[in-house]
Amino acid sequence: MSDKPSAILVTGAAGFIGSHTCERLLAEGHRVVGVDNFRTGKRENLATTATMKGFRFVEADVAREGALQALVAEAKPDAIVHLAALVSVPESVANPEENFRLNVLATQRVAEAARRHGVGRVVFASSAAVYGDLAELPLHEAMVGRPISPYGAAKLASEALLLGHAAAFGFTAFCLRYFNVYGPRQDPRSPYSGVISVFAERMRSGTAPAIFGDGGQTRDFIFVGDVARANALAATKSGVRSGVANICTGQPTGLKELAAALGKLFPAAPAPVYREARAGDIRASLGSPATAKRELGFAAEVKLVDGLEKLVHA
Repeated sequence: MSDKPSAILVTGAAGFIGSHTCERLLAEGHRVVGVDNFRTGKRENLATTATMKGFRFVEADVAREGALQALVAEAKPDAIVHLAALVSVPESVANPEENFRLNVLATQRVAEAARRHGVGRVVFASSAAVYGDLAELPLHEAMVGRPISPYGAAKLASEALLLGHAAAFGFTAFCLRYFNVYGPRQDPRSPYSGVISVFAERMRSGTAPAIFGDGGQTRDFIFVGDVARANALAATKSGVRSGVANICTGQPTGLKELAAALGKLFPAAPAPVYREARAGDIRASLGSPATAKRELGFAAEVKLVDGLEKLVHA
């Protein structure tokens, strides 16, 4: 790979992160083939990319046998950014077989397509869920993951699958462990949306946001535009080696602090209401951004207060 314009295939292109990633790649001058089956992605998320030079969209299920092989053979991409997934932890618990199909089998399809058709690089959307509820913070890539859901287990298995294929067959695989991503196009009505989009939607409608527990829980929130930039770097930067990196800010934010920041943007909204803590909720999550800085030259740029404004005024 080089830093010159490339052909990139993006799975999950109509999703929250996928649509922003396509826009970033196109803005940098790359050609993009976007793939989605609209299971959770939305056609309206592609409104901007549809007007940009160099974009082509294909409706397909990447987990279906043969679908991706044919597309990669025809498109001949320099890299695949694999974002298509079942993204719900609760759904992975309720339907572990579908979780396996969409989060492990689909990754196998990507790895095989890369192997058979000489794709030089695969970028994979992994998750902080691979760490489980490890108590030592900040979380870093050398820690042994202990997933506590089928979703987290599938992401960890997919990392191993891709890294093994890359080592055996001579392409580069880079796995990005996203922390708490937020921003425009994140559906607040989805049962697995991030807390920021849910809080913002409730405040916008004049309803009090609900905080489960004492509000002291902390998360590492990262703006979707920063995540799209990390994806683009991982896909196109020259000299990238196979590996794993957290995509995070390295800055913890408490839920009480988050509600106060959003309250300034919705001054008429009622104060948060506090509910009983939910079983299984992780108290604190924080990532180390050092590997992404070293391997990709990536550091988050959007401060939480600025990202919240972008979300609210999108």
